[in-house]
Amino acid sequence: GAAPLPVELKPGDGVAFIPSADAPAATVGGPPGPGGRIHGVTVRTDGKVALRFAPGQLAGGAVAPGASVWKTDDPALRRRLAQTFSRDVLVRRELLNIVVRGKPGAPLEIVVSGPRGQTVPVRWDGPLQEAVKNPLTEAVIREQFGRLGDTPYALGEVVFEGVSPDAALPVYVPKSVLNDLRRRAVAALSEAAPSAPAVNPDALTQLRAALPVRPAQVNTAKPDGAGQMAAPELCILVRRLDQLRAILDWQPPMPGLRPTVIYCDFEDIRLSREAVALCRAVGISAGLATVRIVKPGEEGLLRIVLEAAPDAILARNHAAIGFFRQQAPQLPVVADHSLNVVNELSADAFMQLGLQRITPGYDMNIGQLLELAGRVNPQICEIVLHQHMPMFHMEHCVFAHTLSEGRDYRDCGRPCETHRVSLRDRMGVDHALLADTGCRNTVFNGTAQSAAYYLPEMRRAGLNLFRVELLREDGPAAAAVVDRYARLLAGLDDPRRTGSALRVLTQFGVTSGTLGFE
Repeated sequence: GAAPLPVELKPGDGVAFIPSADAPAATVGGPPGPGGRIHGVTVRTDGKVALRFAPGQLAGGAVAPGASVWKTDDPALRRRLAQTFSRDVLVRRELLNIVVRGKPGAPLEIVVSGPRGQTVPVRWDGPLQEAVKNPLTEAVIREQFGRLGDTPYALGEVVFEGVSPDAALPVYVPKSVLNDLRRRAVAALSEAAPSAPAVNPDALTQLRAALPVRPAQVNTAKPDGAGQMAAPELCILVRRLDQLRAILDWQPPMPGLRPTVIYCDFEDIRLSREAVALCRAVGISAGLATVRIVKPGEEGLLRIVLEAAPDAILARNHAAIGFFRQQAPQLPVVADHSLNVVNELSADAFMQLGLQRITPGYDMNIGQLLELAGRVNPQICEIVLHQHMPMFHMEHCVFAHTLSEGRDYRDCGRPCETHRVSLRDRMGVDHALLADTGCRNTVFNGTAQSAAYYLPEMRRAGLNLFRVELLREDGPAAAAVVDRYARLLAGLDDPRRTGSALRVLTQFGVTSGTLGFE
């Protein structure tokens, strides 16, 4: 017989004839090719397939010799797929347990119980007749009561009262009776089901009104009686020791803009002790950033940070917050942007955990950020003025996979310590790839995001804590970037001039990023 087709073809299916690479040159690179709906399919004895089309069904011209046949539509398949999304599909159903009572000459009683304690008895007065050859078995009950269709129920346990397991009631019950009892039981259960919870359209307003007003949240950062705002404070995040040394040697344009804290986010966490010592030697607080992800059993990564005795912690996840609140409750902890604080409710939740301040999430535009500043004490908000946005974080280590013969940190030779890797997009922008101490990789946007243009608005809103995050800049470049923002904070440069200078300093320029979205 003829060999079966690799793809089923039947009347009604749509096909297209696509010129293949060895088709006449005139057809290659032109229109996709003719096509239409099949009117008939004949498989010949030599294995070839003849497709018939109704008059006018084959559109697009003649079929080129050697063309490939592509199936473009299958109405039967579309109908089957539509059934999966055209109606609600219950993912989880409630189990109904059934107890059956009855004997010859008596009525049939079935009690249906739901998981929340609801019980519905249904009854057929009969009377029941003694079964000659078809007794009432569990299989019969399951066959009829298991037909629950689109209801939110599924059949659970079936028990015959007064009959040993695996036995049957010696009575005969018509299947139509069982179907009727099932419908009555389901209807009664639906009527007894608790009503849907009421929707409270004022819930957000009520939650906001219920927030406690604490002395620490009184807004003292806005202009006081003398019209003065709290002086700006500069925080720096470094990722290399040469960046740290450059910032420690840097002379700010105004004495008050010396960094109040320098966060160290090193791939090699063993450098933390040296970094803390360098900062303390010049009287600057040393903060250490935690890894972005902490899995069960990886608390040792947090303990190494604690043993370096930092002055503050930049926490990237809830595991870090819980660890340091328990192990070092007096150590100041700052919530980083990854904890996604974007409203006063989440800000209050983290402050109740004993955090010193929060970093607003990166998904807000400038209007939303200013609204947040108006709903909390602005002095708990640490605003990131400059950063390369982390685009995604992954378990897979590109360094080990592409630059070594090993599989992980145990045998890869740690190429991440000696190689620089970037991912280049179709526009030619190189996006930096960095590894952390847990061998996970983060891809950072090659274009820096800057909030310089919005600084006047943020200052008027009472915000005074600002952070500059460095990525791959060498020492001199790191100091130059920080200096531009320090001059902006000091009022020595305006935002436009700062933006122009930053576009020169950074390889792919700067953008306002999400802050500029409406």
